[in-house]
Amino acid sequence: MAYIKLPEEELLPGIRGLMAFRPETARPLNALADILLRDESTGLSRGERETIATYVSYLNDCWFCQSVHGAAAQCYLDDDGALIDQIKKNYEEAPVSKKLKTLLAIAANVQKGGKNVTTEQIDAARNEGANDKEIHDTVLIAAAFCMFNRYVDGLGTWAPADPKAYIARGIRISEEGYANFDAMKSIGK
Repeated sequence: MAYIKLPEEELLPGIRGLMAFRPETARPLNALADILLRDESTGLSRGERETIATYVSYLNDCWFCQSVHGAAAQCYLDDDGALIDQIKKNYEEAPVSKKLKTLLAIAANVQKGGKNVTTEQIDAARNEGANDKEIHDTVLIAAAFCMFNRYVDGLGTWAPADPKAYIARGIRISEEGYANFDAMKSIGK
């Protein structure tokens, strides 16, 4: 049970219940997520960006966000969940690009605190082919997801325990994105 009374709480888990409570804040938050995770003007794929969001949410122990964004990443990466699980457990050993590994290291340090990002990490990402926009977007995705995770957990929202409950949501996100708030109100649709 959330710490505040949310509309349709039993139907709208995690951030979705909070967005229904304050739609005027939901729209800009969803627009930010859409730009960060779906915009085509970056060298990172949608799957890679959702993976960064998933990993930061995992580090923050935000079950709802790591599950829903993990499901979206699975859709983009054509993954059955094994790759996302491996990245969460040990991205260094996961079969992903060296560039993504360096960006995940940056994201992990942003999760700890922005001043934890090092020049060496930035240089390593550049050496693996990351450009300034990809580095920028990695830091912003990590910072934004720290905010989203704290929003979800700070108000005590609920989340389905079964990872399979998020698959339909991941498909919908991959098809429609985040900006269409009114279409995103039901978990299974």
